[in-house]
Amino acid sequence: MKPGAVASGTLESLISALLRGGISISLALIVAGTAVSFIHHPDYASSVAALARLTRPGMAPHDLREVAAGIAGFRGQALVMLGLLVLMATPVVRVATSLVVFARSRDRAFVLLTSTVLVLLLLSLALGRAGG
Repeated sequence: MKPGAVASGTLESLISALLRGGISISLALIVAGTAVSFIHHPDYASSVAALARLTRPGMAPHDLREVAAGIAGFRGQALVMLGLLVLMATPVVRVATSLVVFARSRDRAFVLLTSTVLVLLLLSLALGRAGG
């Protein structure tokens, strides 16, 4: 292994832990948010009309401010949305972590490649946000 190279097992273990953790946290938030929604509105389980209100477009929080306000108000939809945001952020954090590891090991080729992937991911998030 060349000087500064990353031990492949170490990076794989770190990435694996990040992905498992992100998915686990996401799943927990989505399940908790669903449970909170059904606890606050037990009619969702028995009424198609009530459930249609929950799934109607525009009912979920649309930005981080609304998610934070919903969490403060203990709204299930906000917890579900936070879980989805964590799920979307997980691969971005994975790429950013890889970039840091490669930079610390002075692996220029992988720093360049990983930086490009990270920029493309962030650009797609920014363009998606701008598109509404």
